[in-house]
Amino acid sequence: MSTVAQVTRLMPMPTGRVTQARVIVSEWTKLRSVRSTRYALATAVLATIGIAALACAIASHHYAQMSFRDRADFHPLEVNLAGVQLAQLAIGVLGVLVITAEYSTGMIRASFTAVPKRLPVLWAKAIVFGLTVLALMIPAVLLAFLVGESLFARHHINIPFSHPGVARAVIGAALYLTVVGLFGLGLGAIVRNTAGGIAAFAGIMFVLPPLMNVLPTNWNNAASPYLPLAAGESILSITPGNHLSPWVGLALFCGYAAAALAVAAVLLVRRDT
Repeated sequence: MSTVAQVTRLMPMPTGRVTQARVIVSEWTKLRSVRSTRYALATAVLATIGIAALACAIASHHYAQMSFRDRADFHPLEVNLAGVQLAQLAIGVLGVLVITAEYSTGMIRASFTAVPKRLPVLWAKAIVFGLTVLALMIPAVLLAFLVGESLFARHHINIPFSHPGVARAVIGAALYLTVVGLFGLGLGAIVRNTAGGIAAFAGIMFVLPPLMNVLPTNWNNAASPYLPLAAGESILSITPGNHLSPWVGLALFCGYAAAALAVAAVLLVRRDT
């Protein structure tokens, strides 16, 4: 009886050059496979639509009982974008978590082993997260506007999408939320700690503006429009006020986010190489 030797041929390991496109695909896989990410994005979308619908329903119900002065100060678009206020918190915190979660679990070591140059990982995270938020928030704010204005239309206090500044404010809300997420991502990459990153984000965005009230009034009025929150939210306004012009304010907020990512990139190269 003869024995036939079976020779098993080992398939070679796939090799390939690390490219930015491949790193982007990898980051997209990581982003969509984490359950908490889906929950946070769903919360942002539902908050944008649900809170807007609730606020518009309450405002339209009580509009008949408003005083003449309250009616004069009432602007339907401001109520319509109320959901953005909560959505920005969810997206900003998620931006921090997108990178700090990898540091807390140790997965960042695997990412940097696969991508030794480090920076493509940061750019891929920013691209994937930014485009994901933008793709979700544009339909969310449009749907929130349609739902809210349909409620206002019953009392003839709605504002059309063609009204000057409305389209810019509605689409600008989605752009603003996207930059909020990138700002949180940059802060998270700088701090590399979830609690610290969220604290830094909340402090800069929501704690710093009220603290400006301790300054003399003229100083506060001069400086407050240049803070990240006020600068970014200027894109949402179509009424006069103590704020920068819409696109200038958004551009300044983009500058804050870009600065955070630039500092994160410098620290990433220095600390992790």
